[in-house]
Amino acid sequence: MPLVESRIWCDSGESSRRVRKKRGTHLYCSKCGGALAEGAACCTNCGHSFAFAAAGPPAPIMSASVAAPSGGGTASIPAYAGYAAVPRVEYAGFWLRVLALLIDNVVLGLGFVLILIPLVLLTGLGGFLGEIHPNEDLNDVGIFMLIALIFLAATVSLLLTWLYHALLESSEWQATVGKRALGLVVTDMAGQRVSFGRSTGRHFGKIITNLVPAFIGYLLAGFTEKKQALHDMIAGCLVLRRNS
Repeated sequence: MPLVESRIWCDSGESSRRVRKKRGTHLYCSKCGGALAEGAACCTNCGHSFAFAAAGPPAPIMSASVAAPSGGGTASIPAYAGYAAVPRVEYAGFWLRVLALLIDNVVLGLGFVLILIPLVLLTGLGGFLGEIHPNEDLNDVGIFMLIALIFLAATVSLLLTWLYHALLESSEWQATVGKRALGLVVTDMAGQRVSFGRSTGRHFGKIITNLVPAFIGYLLAGFTEKKQALHDMIAGCLVLRRNS
């Protein structure tokens, strides 16, 4: 059976020696000539230790340059055969996110009104509101009904804002209406679509962001390296431009 030469090197600690691969898969010790087990770190006959390092593939050949956008123009990025060009990641800035928030607040306000009005009418609170007069004091029943109305409004607001952000940011859109209108997406730290659970954590993480004085938790989105607000850091999320 013919011998098969393989570029496998045996490192004994002092120097590197080339060993010969014979009869298919058998290797032999360069010191005593004994047969070696596959993957063995030392010779079982003489105890000679070694480490194998297979010669790596040849370096990729540079091909034509690929023009990729950079800033206001294009920059030639060298491409290598067999390798795809890595897209440039562009994080959403603070003011762009503020504008998206304003759009979302308008959408949520309209949704809140469209949901709350039917609920008020169905629960009978509408008739109660019609009987309230500014110059009259409320009795115990009136106070109770007013508290019920406030509780209903708060519950609707909480559920609406939570589901609005969590469902849309974990959907194929990866964005709320405001973010989508401005070409923004919410991703995890690897740039992948977030789950409903992670999106929920990001939304309720805003409670902690709101507790930080002077809006510093939100202002972090304008100064951190990856333009993350505090709730983004808590949930491990990024807000990126869609074209990145």
